[in-house]
Amino acid sequence: MKTLSKLPVTIVTGFLGAGKTTLLRHMLGNAEGRRIAVIVNEFGELGIDGEILKQCSIGCSEEEANGRVFELANGCLCCTVQEEFFPVMRELVARRGDLDHILIETSGLALPKPLVQAFNWPEIRNACTVDAVITVVDSPAVAAGTFAAFPDQVDAQRKLDPNLDHESPLHELFADQLASADLVILNKADLLSPEALAAVRAEVAEELPEGVKVIEAHGGELPLNVLLGLDCETELHIEGRKTHHDQEDHEEHDHEAFDSFSVELPEAADDRLLQALKDAVVKHGILRIKGFAAIPGKPMRLLLQGVGQRFDKHFDRPWQAGEVRTTRLVIIGQSLDPAAIDAELNAALAG
Repeated sequence: MKTLSKLPVTIVTGFLGAGKTTLLRHMLGNAEGRRIAVIVNEFGELGIDGEILKQCSIGCSEEEANGRVFELANGCLCCTVQEEFFPVMRELVARRGDLDHILIETSGLALPKPLVQAFNWPEIRNACTVDAVITVVDSPAVAAGTFAAFPDQVDAQRKLDPNLDHESPLHELFADQLASADLVILNKADLLSPEALAAVRAEVAEELPEGVKVIEAHGGELPLNVLLGLDCETELHIEGRKTHHDQEDHEEHDHEAFDSFSVELPEAADDRLLQALKDAVVKHGILRIKGFAAIPGKPMRLLLQGVGQRFDKHFDRPWQAGEVRTTRLVIIGQSLDPAAIDAELNAALAG
């Protein structure tokens, strides 16, 4: 029988660019009074995703908001469970009386099953339960047969791990994310014809355990009662979810081949900045760029998130009094030359 006093945890997984962070922002922005702690799996030293999520701490002081967002600095949450995830969960368990729910956004490369298995550890299982694993699917990418918006770049990340160098690594990881799911969101559904969307739904259904719900969305804007309170207790039956990576030792993962560094750039018009960033992506094979930009004459910061050459941008908040107007970005890739990229970007925006 389910212990009602356990703190529910929702795990959000999916490929880079599928819309996980957007979904979390929507959930926080429509929390309806729920006290929600967030764990984001973050690349880079600036904590960009964490800062984005703090914008959504409706009704909280800055101090309270900072206490609600936890960032795991290493690349793959499922690989850093013992080093970082467990201490964070222990801290949240100690504060369970102040919380109604925990949200965890995994890295786009993370395997959800090992994370769910961690909820069977005694100190966690007595206090928390996995309310649901939500897998966010990039519907147009699946329709195109690539599973991710930029498959070559995601595949390059996968091949950095010799244990996961499969013949079809993206498909296998996609299948594993679905195998662990309790709810699947077909995101960007509005970009497909009814026929193409039906084909995506059928392809996804082939990988799902029996009884898993599949819903459609655009930008992750779904009612919270659809996303929270599912009471799946996923940790109790995760062993029965068969995946391609069940026999692998994830403690041996090595993510040191990733490069993640920050750059600070002068103010520049947004079209000029985006062109400079796209040129850098092409020249250096950059996987992801994210951060905040200062645009001349604009009183608000410009939030930038780029996967490959696709950039999403919007003004997120006014510059604060005394805050230095500057562009600060995190750049992620493999075998990058930080000094060269920094110099080229500053040169492109100079004058």
